[in-house]
Amino acid sequence: MQVIFRYGFLDLQNIKLALNDWQYALLVISTISIAAAGYIINNIFDQETDDINKPQNVVIGNSISEKNAYNLYVIFNFIGVGIGFYLFNLIAKPGFAIVFVSVSGLLYLYASSLKQSLLIGNIIIALLCAFSIVIIGIFDLYPIINLENNAFLGILFQVILDYALFCFIISFIRELVKDLEDFEGDSQTEMSTLPIVMGISKTVKLTFVLSLIPIIILLLYTNNYYISNQLFFAAAFVLLLVAAPLFYFSIRIYSAKTKTEFHHLSNVLKLVLFFGIISILIITLNVKYNA
Repeated sequence: MQVIFRYGFLDLQNIKLALNDWQYALLVISTISIAAAGYIINNIFDQETDDINKPQNVVIGNSISEKNAYNLYVIFNFIGVGIGFYLFNLIAKPGFAIVFVSVSGLLYLYASSLKQSLLIGNIIIALLCAFSIVIIGIFDLYPIINLENNAFLGILFQVILDYALFCFIISFIRELVKDLEDFEGDSQTEMSTLPIVMGISKTVKLTFVLSLIPIIILLLYTNNYYISNQLFFAAAFVLLLVAAPLFYFSIRIYSAKTKTEFHHLSNVLKLVLFFGIISILIITLNVKYNA
């Protein structure tokens, strides 16, 4: 996602960005490292529920010992946060480095306790997914803003924020679907997910209603920005590969009941996110060659 936004969007705007290629590569490595550390610590704390929900995918205790997993967690965090400190010093904002420490800390809190709290864990993961998009603007656009380019960079930053919002909504919905999928193991380990508190049926209906929000947003966005500006290829891409799968998801989630169905629908949302990210490249190229 970060590579596509950099080279399929920002790099095609004919502006000199704050980070050069290798510095941006470090940003990507930092993001991946902190995310990897988050996955590791989550797997460490989730051993009991994973043994019930997805025993075939359990890694900690099978392929790798818990001690080695903790060592890898520390190593990846050190790499991610360390690179973050370097990059923020590079753009003369060393105080901002607290962001990387906070993200790492939130992922630990999520895995150790917040995941068990009603909706809080879902919101945190969705926010962090969205922030992985926002941070692109923080590093590549914010340091170069001045009076002359303020308006244009403001538009680029707004596009990034729009995608971050979409990412937050889809990620949050997917978190609810994953809770539905993991209902059995979560209930046996006394977690307080929405399906456990409200029941599967009510959570399914709520997820259905929430899924209508991104569909409406996409239709309005496509009409107001793509069709009105005669970006028909971009409009077709978004409608067919992002909005249509979302519409399919809404239809299927309304009557979904089994773990298999929820797993399938979780994968559908993965595809929605994937094509949603690819759309920034398609839209940028459509604008460039329509001009």
